[in-house]
Amino acid sequence: MTVLLADPEITSLPVLDTGERLVPVPADTAAPGAERPLVRSGVAARLAVAQLLLPPGRRLRVVEGHRTPADQLAIWRRYAAEVRAAHPGAGPALQRRLTSRFVSPIEVAPHVAGAAVDVTLVDRLGGEIDLGTRIDATPEESAGACCTDAAVGPAAREERRLLVAAMTGAGFVNYPTEWWHWSHGDRYWAWSVHAPAARYGPVEAPLLATAGR
Repeated sequence: MTVLLADPEITSLPVLDTGERLVPVPADTAAPGAERPLVRSGVAARLAVAQLLLPPGRRLRVVEGHRTPADQLAIWRRYAAEVRAAHPGAGPALQRRLTSRFVSPIEVAPHVAGAAVDVTLVDRLGGEIDLGTRIDATPEESAGACCTDAAVGPAAREERRLLVAAMTGAGFVNYPTEWWHWSHGDRYWAWSVHAPAARYGPVEAPLLATAGR
Protein backbone atom coordinates (compact mmCIF):
# COMPACT_ATOMS: atom_id res chain seq x y z
CA MET A 1 0.00 0.00 0.00
CA THR A 2 1.26 3.49 -0.86
CA VAL A 3 2.39 5.49 2.16
CA LEU A 4 0.58 8.83 2.16
CA LEU A 5 1.36 12.15 3.80
CA ALA A 6 -1.33 11.68 6.46
CA ASP A 7 0.03 8.28 7.53
CA PRO A 8 1.77 7.89 10.92
CA GLU A 9 5.06 6.93 9.23
CA ILE A 10 5.22 10.51 7.94
CA THR A 11 3.51 12.57 10.63
CA SER A 12 5.62 11.04 13.41
CA LEU A 13 8.95 12.15 11.92
CA PRO A 14 10.65 15.10 13.67
CA VAL A 15 11.81 18.29 11.99
CA LEU A 16 15.24 19.83 12.59
CA ASP A 17 14.92 22.95 10.49
CA THR A 18 18.12 24.23 8.90
CA GLY A 19 16.85 27.81 8.79
CA GLU A 20 17.53 28.11 5.06
CA ARG A 21 15.88 31.11 3.49
CA LEU A 22 13.22 31.08 0.84
CA VAL A 23 14.59 32.16 -2.54
CA PRO A 24 13.14 32.33 -6.06
CA VAL A 25 13.52 29.23 -8.21
CA PRO A 26 16.20 29.50 -10.93
CA ALA A 27 15.07 31.91 -13.63
CA ASP A 28 15.29 29.31 -16.40
CA THR A 29 12.85 27.03 -14.57
CA ALA A 30 10.10 29.66 -14.28
CA ALA A 31 7.56 30.70 -16.89
CA PRO A 32 8.78 33.77 -18.82
CA GLY A 33 7.42 36.97 -17.34
CA ALA A 34 5.83 35.20 -14.39
CA GLU A 35 6.63 35.72 -10.73
CA ARG A 36 9.16 33.09 -9.72
CA PRO A 37 7.92 30.66 -7.04
CA LEU A 38 9.81 30.61 -3.74
CA VAL A 39 11.55 27.53 -2.33
CA ARG A 40 14.24 26.85 0.25
CA SER A 41 17.71 27.70 -1.02
CA GLY A 42 18.77 24.05 -1.02
CA VAL A 43 15.76 23.15 -3.13
CA ALA A 44 16.57 25.92 -5.62
CA ALA A 45 20.13 24.59 -5.98
CA ARG A 46 18.81 21.10 -6.70
CA LEU A 47 16.41 22.43 -9.33
CA ALA A 48 19.42 23.87 -11.17
CA VAL A 49 21.02 20.41 -11.10
CA ALA A 50 17.84 18.73 -12.36
CA GLN A 51 17.72 21.18 -15.26
CA LEU A 52 21.22 20.11 -16.28
CA LEU A 53 20.27 16.42 -16.15
CA LEU A 54 17.54 16.73 -18.78
CA PRO A 55 18.34 15.86 -22.40
CA PRO A 56 18.52 18.50 -25.13
CA GLY A 57 15.08 19.76 -26.08
CA ARG A 58 13.60 19.40 -22.61
CA ARG A 59 13.47 21.97 -19.80
CA LEU A 60 11.94 22.04 -16.35
CA ARG A 61 9.03 24.36 -15.69
CA VAL A 62 8.25 25.04 -12.02
CA VAL A 63 4.54 25.73 -11.69
CA GLU A 64 4.35 26.12 -7.90
CA GLY A 65 6.65 26.24 -4.89
CA HIS A 66 5.98 27.61 -1.42
CA ARG A 67 2.40 28.00 -0.22
CA THR A 68 1.19 29.90 2.80
CA PRO A 69 -0.55 27.85 5.51
CA ALA A 70 -3.81 29.64 4.66
CA ASP A 71 -3.56 28.63 1.00
CA GLN A 72 -2.78 25.02 1.94
CA LEU A 73 -5.73 24.84 4.33
CA ALA A 74 -8.09 26.22 1.67
CA ILE A 75 -6.92 23.61 -0.84
CA TRP A 76 -7.32 20.84 1.76
CA ARG A 77 -10.85 21.89 2.64
CA ARG A 78 -11.89 22.18 -0.99
CA TYR A 79 -10.62 18.74 -1.96
CA ALA A 80 -11.88 17.15 1.27
CA ALA A 81 -15.38 18.23 0.25
CA GLU A 82 -14.90 16.51 -3.14
CA VAL A 83 -13.73 13.34 -1.40
CA ARG A 84 -16.74 13.31 0.91
CA ALA A 85 -19.05 13.63 -2.09
CA ALA A 86 -17.24 10.88 -4.01
CA HIS A 87 -16.93 8.50 -1.05
CA PRO A 88 -20.00 9.10 1.15
CA GLY A 89 -19.63 5.77 2.94
CA ALA A 90 -16.09 6.41 4.14
CA GLY A 91 -15.53 7.25 7.79
CA PRO A 92 -13.53 10.30 8.93
CA ALA A 93 -10.19 8.45 9.11
CA LEU A 94 -10.55 6.99 5.63
CA GLN A 95 -11.71 10.32 4.19
CA ARG A 96 -8.62 12.00 5.67
CA ARG A 97 -6.40 9.35 4.10
CA LEU A 98 -8.14 9.61 0.74
CA THR A 99 -7.80 13.39 0.83
CA SER A 100 -4.07 13.09 1.52
CA ARG A 101 -3.59 11.22 -1.77
CA PHE A 102 -3.81 14.63 -3.42
CA VAL A 103 -3.47 17.33 -0.74
CA SER A 104 -1.20 17.25 2.27
CA PRO A 105 -2.47 17.93 5.79
CA ILE A 106 -1.19 21.37 6.72
CA GLU A 107 1.00 20.15 9.58
CA VAL A 108 3.20 18.08 7.24
CA ALA A 109 2.67 19.93 3.95
CA PRO A 110 5.89 20.03 1.89
CA HIS A 111 4.78 23.14 0.00
CA VAL A 112 4.25 25.06 3.26
CA ALA A 113 7.82 24.12 4.24
CA GLY A 114 9.22 25.51 0.98
CA ALA A 115 10.44 21.97 0.29
CA ALA A 116 8.24 21.01 -2.64
CA VAL A 117 7.73 22.01 -6.25
CA ASP A 118 5.12 21.12 -8.82
CA VAL A 119 6.94 20.74 -12.12
CA THR A 120 6.41 19.73 -15.70
CA LEU A 121 8.51 19.59 -18.85
CA VAL A 122 8.57 22.05 -21.74
CA ASP A 123 10.29 21.99 -25.12
CA ARG A 124 13.04 24.36 -26.24
CA LEU A 125 10.42 26.97 -27.22
CA GLY A 126 8.60 26.75 -23.91
CA GLY A 127 5.73 24.61 -25.15
CA GLU A 128 4.34 22.31 -22.47
CA ILE A 129 4.90 18.60 -23.01
CA ASP A 130 2.08 16.08 -22.49
CA LEU A 131 2.85 13.86 -19.50
CA GLY A 132 -0.48 12.06 -19.53
CA THR A 133 -2.62 14.40 -17.42
CA ARG A 134 -2.69 18.06 -16.57
CA ILE A 135 -0.91 19.16 -13.40
CA ASP A 136 -3.30 18.94 -10.43
CA ALA A 137 -5.54 16.34 -12.07
CA THR A 138 -7.21 14.57 -9.16
CA PRO A 139 -7.34 10.78 -8.82
CA GLU A 140 -11.09 10.96 -9.42
CA GLU A 141 -11.01 13.00 -12.63
CA SER A 142 -7.98 11.22 -14.10
CA ALA A 143 -9.03 7.68 -13.13
CA GLY A 144 -5.69 7.35 -11.38
CA ALA A 145 -3.56 8.50 -14.33
CA CYS A 146 -2.14 11.25 -12.09
CA CYS A 147 -0.12 8.58 -10.27
CA THR A 148 3.48 8.60 -11.41
CA ASP A 149 3.54 4.91 -12.33
CA ALA A 150 0.09 4.88 -13.95
CA ALA A 151 -0.44 3.18 -17.29
CA VAL A 152 -0.34 6.15 -19.66
CA GLY A 153 0.53 6.24 -23.36
CA PRO A 154 4.08 5.44 -24.48
CA ALA A 155 5.00 9.06 -25.30
CA ALA A 156 3.80 10.34 -21.92
CA ARG A 157 5.49 7.43 -20.18
CA GLU A 158 8.82 8.33 -21.78
CA GLU A 159 8.43 11.98 -20.73
CA ARG A 160 7.70 10.89 -17.17
CA ARG A 161 10.81 8.71 -17.28
CA LEU A 162 12.90 11.74 -18.25
CA LEU A 163 11.38 13.82 -15.46
CA VAL A 164 11.90 11.08 -12.88
CA ALA A 165 15.53 10.59 -13.90
CA ALA A 166 16.34 14.30 -13.66
CA MET A 167 14.54 14.95 -10.37
CA THR A 168 15.76 11.84 -8.56
CA GLY A 169 19.25 12.49 -9.89
CA ALA A 170 19.14 15.91 -8.22
CA GLY A 171 18.03 14.47 -4.87
CA PHE A 172 14.27 14.95 -4.99
CA VAL A 173 11.63 12.38 -4.06
CA ASN A 174 8.26 12.04 -5.74
CA TYR A 175 4.85 11.82 -4.12
CA PRO A 176 3.62 8.75 -6.01
CA THR A 177 0.02 9.87 -6.49
CA GLU A 178 1.15 13.05 -8.30
CA TRP A 179 3.69 12.79 -11.12
CA TRP A 180 4.39 16.54 -10.91
CA HIS A 181 5.07 16.77 -7.15
CA TRP A 182 8.71 16.57 -6.01
CA SER A 183 10.31 17.49 -2.71
CA HIS A 184 13.55 17.59 -0.79
CA GLY A 185 14.05 18.08 2.94
CA ASP A 186 10.45 17.59 4.09
CA ARG A 187 9.06 14.70 6.15
CA TYR A 188 8.14 12.63 3.08
CA TRP A 189 11.70 13.01 1.80
CA ALA A 190 13.08 12.01 5.21
CA TRP A 191 10.94 8.88 5.27
CA SER A 192 11.85 8.01 1.67
CA VAL A 193 15.62 8.27 2.19
CA HIS A 194 15.60 6.98 5.80
CA ALA A 195 16.84 10.28 7.23
CA PRO A 196 16.33 10.69 11.01
CA ALA A 197 14.50 14.01 10.61
CA ALA A 198 13.16 16.45 8.07
CA ARG A 199 15.29 19.49 7.24
CA TYR A 200 12.46 21.93 6.57
CA GLY A 201 9.32 22.75 8.53
CA PRO A 202 6.49 25.23 7.91
CA VAL A 203 7.64 28.73 7.04
CA GLU A 204 5.95 32.03 6.20
CA ALA A 205 7.15 33.59 2.94
CA PRO A 206 6.96 37.25 4.05
CA LEU A 207 9.40 36.58 6.87
CA LEU A 208 12.13 34.84 4.91
CA ALA A 209 11.86 35.77 1.23
CA THR A 210 14.95 37.31 -0.31
CA ALA A 211 15.14 40.07 -2.88
CA GLY A 212 15.43 39.41 -6.59
CA ARG A 213 12.06 37.93 -7.36
